[in-house]
This record gives sequence, structure tokens and C-alpha cells, in this order.
Amino acid sequence: MTGINLGAISATFVIAIGLQHNVFAQDVKPTSSFQQFLSSLKQEAREKGIAEQTLESSFSNIKLFRAAQDGSKTAEKSMTTLETYIPERVPEWKVDKARALFLQYKTELKAIGDNYGVQPRFLVALWALESDFGEAISQYPLLSVTTSKAFDKPERTDYQEEVFATLQILEQESLQVSELKSSSKGLVGQPLFLPSQYLLYAQDWDGDGKIDLWDNPQDIFASLANYLKQVGWKGEQTWGRQVLLPDNFDINDSSNGSPKTFSQWGDLGISRYNGKALPNRDDMLVSLIMPDGAKGRAYLVYDNYRTLIKRMDSDYQALSVTYLSERIR
Repeated sequence: MTGINLGAISATFVIAIGLQHNVFAQDVKPTSSFQQFLSSLKQEAREKGIAEQTLESSFSNIKLFRAAQDGSKTAEKSMTTLETYIPERVPEWKVDKARALFLQYKTELKAIGDNYGVQPRFLVALWALESDFGEAISQYPLLSVTTSKAFDKPERTDYQEEVFATLQILEQESLQVSELKSSSKGLVGQPLFLPSQYLLYAQDWDGDGKIDLWDNPQDIFASLANYLKQVGWKGEQTWGRQVLLPDNFDINDSSNGSPKTFSQWGDLGISRYNGKALPNRDDMLVSLIMPDGAKGRAYLVYDNYRTLIKRMDSDYQALSVTYLSERIR
């Protein structure tokens, strides 16, 4: 992969199908059942139109990886709240670095943001918190990871689809199997896409004829922006705001998750965090979230937050992204 070196892959991009839950350790001796699985998979890939040359060069390099305990997952302490989580997740050094890189790539980010309708600060915040600016290196062979996962969960056809998507990437980008690396969870490049998401959202922004999500910042930012746009991001809106609840607020008013207008929330006694009235507009529906319950922080969130939460593991993670986006601004 060529381009400006921002580092490689790290962290966790969480998506609904759950492919990410198993980490695979070193390769082990293939079993006869694995060889039979490969033969069946190869035939299905052939029927899906993958070129014979790609199949022959790829399948001979697939190794079986042993499922291992996911050491990257750390159980959240029962006493963790947003008051402690956000400062730990977004320390001041990370804010400073995000601001510096935002300025360094300001020209490229503005052009990309204008094209896709996504505010650049959110792109940098996602990049910072999900791949740590691309600084941690992962060198797992993507095809072996996706194939091992598909073999481990034969009932999950979506796992097999990620194998076929991996083969399409190899063919599309004219890559050797050894060149296509991923995280141990089968996530590709600094945007941390599944192979199927790579095919849907990856962009060659600089027009050099090569999509490089490992080292090229323009392709990385454009691919993140394209992803957000395609899943519903609205460039004319922000994500939400922290608000104050009245002392007598009835938590049942938010328990069903039903969105309301600003006026309706205002009638329930909710105000801006500075105590002033909520915006005087009823042209959008907003939702109230309280990740730590009625005594913790409260937020009114908009459609963009609902888009962001599709990608994140929890409100804690999503709010860390929005917090950093505000600090960048």
C-alpha cells in the first residue's frame, strides 16, 4: 500500500452482525473438515464470478486460525460513568493531537466534507478514537481470518459473505493475499471496515487509481465520510447537546425512547446545559438519552447521533466521539 504514512490499523469498529467477537491466534494444522470446507467455499466463490486465477492464488495461501479469548475486551468496571469514562477515553494529549492533525489536513478535510456533507471534525474524531490515528499495527492475513471465522460459524452465511468480499478486494485491487492485512477481527484499513463495507464505502479520493485505506489520509477520510453519508448523516445538523433536567423530572418520560420536539421537551422542564431555553423550533424530533440514569449526564440527540450509534458499541463510545468533535471545534 502506498501513500502518506499515517500508521496502520488498530482498535475496534463495531457493527451489527457481530463478526468482531472472536480473535484468532496463530495458525494451526488444517483438519480434513477444513479442507472440505475450503473446497466448497472455493466452488461457491467460482459460481459468484471470482476469477479462476484469483481462486488458485488465494486459496493455496489460506491458513486455519485457532479461536482465542478476546484479550482486547476489558470488562467495564461497575462504577464507571461518563464522568470517568470520557476523560480516560479522550485525554488532553489526544485532544491536542486531533486538533493538530485537523489543521494539518484542513484543506483535504474541507474538500471531502463539502463533497460528502459531513463535518470534518467528526471524521477526525472517529479516526482518533477508533484507530488511534492509525498508529497501532495489525498484521493478520485478512483472507485467513475471514475464512477461519466462516469455518468456525458455518451457520452464519454473513461470515462466508465476508470471505467472498475479501476475494473481490484482492481481485479489484490486484493484491496478493500476503498484502491484504487486517485487524485480528477482520477489519480493514484505518477506517476499520469489514471487507463488505470496504466494497461499499471505500473511496479513491486522490484519483491515483488505487484505494489505500492503510496509508493515504485522503482515501481514509473520504471513505469514512462516504460511509457516514450512506448510512444517513445529515450535514446541515450536528449530533445533539447536553441538557439539564429539572429536579422533579419523571424518568418515565424518556424510558420508551420516543423522540419529541424541542417544545415538548421544554414543556417537561428540560433546558440547555447553561440553563437557557431549548431552541425555538419544532421541525425536528430529538431523543433524550441518559446513559448513567437520571442522576447522570443527559443529552438530547438528533438523527446524526442515531447514525453514529449504528457504528459504535455503546452510548459511552459514541459520546466520546461527539465530545472530541466538540473539542476539535
